[in-house]
Amino acid sequence: MPDIRTVTTHCPYCALQCGTILTRERTGVVVRPSDFPVNQGGLCQKGWTAPTLLDTPDRLKHPLVRGNDGELRACSWDAALNVVAIGLRAAQREHGADAAAVFGGGGLTNEKAYLLGKFARVALGTRQIDYNGRFCMSSAAAAGSAAFGLDRGLPFPVTDLGRADVVMLAGANVAETMPPLMQHLTRPSLIVLDPRVSATAQRAALHLQPAPGTDLALVLGLLHIAVVDGFCDTGYVRSRTSGFDEAWKRAMTWWPERVERETGVPVADLRAAVRMLAEGERAYILTGRGVEQHSKGTDTVSGFINLALALGLPGIDGSGYGCLTGQGNGQGGREHGQKADQLPGYRSITDPAARQHIADQWGVDVASLPGPGRSAAELFASLGQEDGPRALLVFGSNPVVSAPDSQHVVERLRALDLLVVADFVPSETAQLADVVLPVTQWAEEEGTVTNLEGRVLRRRRLRVPPSHARSDLEVLHGLATRLGQPGHRFPTGAREVFEELRSASRGGIADYSGISYTRLDSGEALHWPCPRISRGHHPGTPRLFLDWFAHTDGRARFVPVEHRPPHDAATHHLPLWATTGRVLTQYQSGAQTRRVPDLHAANPEPFVEVHPDTAERAGVRDGQLARVTSARGSTIARVRVEPSMRTDTVFLPFHFPADGSANLITPAALDPRSRMPEFKVAAVRLDALSALAGPKSTTAGSSPVDSTGQTEVYG
Repeated sequence: MPDIRTVTTHCPYCALQCGTILTRERTGVVVRPSDFPVNQGGLCQKGWTAPTLLDTPDRLKHPLVRGNDGELRACSWDAALNVVAIGLRAAQREHGADAAAVFGGGGLTNEKAYLLGKFARVALGTRQIDYNGRFCMSSAAAAGSAAFGLDRGLPFPVTDLGRADVVMLAGANVAETMPPLMQHLTRPSLIVLDPRVSATAQRAALHLQPAPGTDLALVLGLLHIAVVDGFCDTGYVRSRTSGFDEAWKRAMTWWPERVERETGVPVADLRAAVRMLAEGERAYILTGRGVEQHSKGTDTVSGFINLALALGLPGIDGSGYGCLTGQGNGQGGREHGQKADQLPGYRSITDPAARQHIADQWGVDVASLPGPGRSAAELFASLGQEDGPRALLVFGSNPVVSAPDSQHVVERLRALDLLVVADFVPSETAQLADVVLPVTQWAEEEGTVTNLEGRVLRRRRLRVPPSHARSDLEVLHGLATRLGQPGHRFPTGAREVFEELRSASRGGIADYSGISYTRLDSGEALHWPCPRISRGHHPGTPRLFLDWFAHTDGRARFVPVEHRPPHDAATHHLPLWATTGRVLTQYQSGAQTRRVPDLHAANPEPFVEVHPDTAERAGVRDGQLARVTSARGSTIARVRVEPSMRTDTVFLPFHFPADGSANLITPAALDPRSRMPEFKVAAVRLDALSALAGPKSTTAGSSPVDSTGQTEVYG
């Protein structure tokens, strides 16, 4: 590798994928923002501190294999991969092809996500593959596909928001989760839907504060008002949509006063929200995890899309609907085959033509391609069971912290015959593994990611990784060849894998065939679909739906939806609603950000936000430890008394492990369409604890792994 001192690349965290410039200096890697459109020279705290993680003291530097004494010890790559291959063969020999399973992540590059799906279906021949994006974007993806015929988070560039008059943010706290996005939201008047007075809600012109689990009732009421009060764009509805009458029949019964009783949002505020959206010359509705992570999340997103369609927003230049993708490659990660029901190019795995196309690309018999497998939560529930997988490979995910009903997930992981985790830090999931494989980080590898706008971006390598770390592509190649696959079928170079991905995606919904490293390296802004054309280059599609939607008739679809209560029911013993979310200085399961001292210092332990009256009734005080208990289990957190909270609601961030994990209390109830778990609402009670001991939580830089990488041992 040539001695590269500076590269332009992108932040490793959220789906904005802010542009950055990395420089190797004597003191280490230094980051500064580039003038990339989504961040325009800005970065959040996570972006500024991202290089710290490259040299975290507990960086995994050698493969680890658990011995008969129960401890993980360093070994050679050959030894580790042999253990994995032998374990996979043994599981499948005794229990069938589906005894081996794969779980990926929305932070993997496009190349990794593609090759992971190919590995599962070709090298393992298993149906059982899914990824952590199931916990993030699946409801919005299902709703967007039903309404528009395809799913792309934002069907327009982020910069379009800067020209808006009004933006509704439904269940999105972007001031903390995507701070650079806020500079595009200074001009518009903001309408924010959130049970909390979040950092974003504090900047809103209008804040709607519904009870957790009632977002669908609220948006049905907004559609009712839009129609009854004369704000429906009937010309747009007639010319560009279908299915309005059935959707309206459901909303017809949700008159404003009924919605106020169900949600707690005043009628006057409901009417004001509709009026603002309808009277703004350029208006947008954006949804986030707050309305999506429910057992009715798909229907709720469909409700917001119905509202946008009734107001004539989607596909109109200067207006629209979009979903704020969360993970760094949450968009690209769900397009190229690591979802249980998908093949590359966003093709359905049950479509005979799609199966034949991919089989031809991969050089295998179409009959050998397995069908759809279990979704993430269902996959974890089946681990170690009679009809479930006996071996699991985890790439780029930490489900011990991020999955719902996490204690049950831990139990299922422990029931496996073989758990293999590829990571660069000893995450909570890695600490349970039988084999841990140290892999490269974002600044040590080449590849592409796709941001929330559908724009394909180049990730560039700045430095050489530790000598014993390998890329995920190399890991997959090593395992595939040990399982009898020809080496050429699983390339180790990102560029070569991308060339294959281009061809595999050709003709699919997410068509990347006209995108190349050469074009990306020249600075072209390429949004999919970007097909290969016979002459010249396709310019990409930054704005979708201007003339047509992706259904065969070119029309968008209204989807009839009806409100229903959450899985849990509040009772005398569980009288409160708990909702979970993120904080500014942590990211996802916290496995990365909890290892950055500056970020960890800002939020070093779990906390629970509680209204003063709620705290008094529960007998807890500000700064005291409390136990939050649901029907699944309990978590321990430090009380933060917050007067802006609803009296029936408590809030917990989900970034912390062990007995401070918020997902110890969340239900695994699933959306019937997207299979999204219900993260955002759980019936709980609050009890005081002694302040003598705090919840167990990983501290910055701490780990039982020897940082020298020579004699790693942990149990």
